Order: sequence, then structure tokens, then C-alpha cells
Amino acid sequence: MRVQRKTIIGVIGASRATEQGLEMARVVGAEIARRGAVLVCGGLGGVMEAASRGCAERGGEVLGLLPGSQAGTANPFVTIAVPTNMGHARNVIIAHTADALIAIEGEYGTLSEMAISLKLGKPVVVLPGGHQVAGVLPAEDPCTAVDLALERLEKV
Repeated sequence: MRVQRKTIIGVIGASRATEQGLEMARVVGAEIARRGAVLVCGGLGGVMEAASRGCAERGGEVLGLLPGSQAGTANPFVTIAVPTNMGHARNVIIAHTADALIAIEGEYGTLSEMAISLKLGKPVVVLPGGHQVAGVLPAEDPCTAVDLALERLEKV
């Protein structure tokens, strides 16, 4: 028997996000769960925690790829914590694990995940306030961001 693998959507962004960014992340997480996908993120605070919360509150799965060696450092909404003990290098794992990424605000770590995903040919959707670089798909709101990510995956 072959089991259907679930789609994995990465949510990346600022660890110190604006209130607007946190709300966008929460809605993105909830929409990922509603659509039956798995959310992968860095497992800590800010955008990661807000997206994790939205997903978990809708009964979804949240895979947190942590920078350190302790699963207990994950935000309280992560359902599967994977301590990598790799620091920022975990960004490469996040980019490879996700079928598509949704970026919300962010700094250099977010930009590195975006660049790796684009290099891999994966869809990267960016919400307002995020890095607008060549190759990304801009989205005006969280639901459109999830729709764009999933639509692009259907074309692959």
C-alpha cells in the first residue's frame, strides 16, 4: 500500500515581527491546516510561532526544525520538534523540506531560505512587508498566498 505524502508548506519570516505580520502568519497557518497541508518552520517565535499557532488551532501538523539541540525550545504549537543543532544552517533543511515557501517580513535568515528555495526551483510567495526579489510570487493577503503556493505545486 502506498501512502499519499502530504504537501509541506514552509512559513518563514521575522522572529520579531510587526502585529500585522503576526496576524498574517496566524491566518496563513490556519489556512495551511484547513487545506490539509503540513506547516514546516524554524519552530521558534515571531512569525514561526504565530503561523504554528494558527495551524495547530485548526488541528494541523506543525514540523519545527530547531536551530539548537533541545526539542523543548520549540514554541508551544509545534507538534513535531526536530532539534538540528545546526544554527542558521537549518535554513537549508527548511528550504529542502518545504514543497513551497510563504515569506512574511523577515531579515537575512528569511532571505537565505528564499534564495535556496528559488535555486531549487520551488515556489516562494511573499506577503506585503517581505523581501521582493526576482522570482518570488507576491500575494496581497494570507489566503491568496496559500492559494498561490498550492496552485504552483499543482503545475509541477
